[in-house]
Amino acid sequence: MKWDIQQFKEKLEANHDFPCSYMFKFIVPISKKDALLNMLPKVAVKIKKSTSNKFMSVTLSMEIESSDKVIDIYNQVYQIEGIIAI
Repeated sequence: MKWDIQQFKEKLEANHDFPCSYMFKFIVPISKKDALLNMLPKVAVKIKKSTSNKFMSVTLSMEIESSDKVIDIYNQVYQIEGIIAI
């Protein structure tokens, strides 16, 4: 996925006072669930399957120290084919 990392970083820093609680939400094909969960920090996650059982949403909130850490997590999960960040 192509995205403007610098612009995203500026928006993160304008809207969040790091360190802070940050919420990540992803939609991923069920077949890629384990790949996503293995990449995420070991914190409580909320998982909900779609009615078709083809996709699932994964939501987690965690204390995060900087905008760079948020970007690192997104860069890791964007390696998973078919993932959508909300």
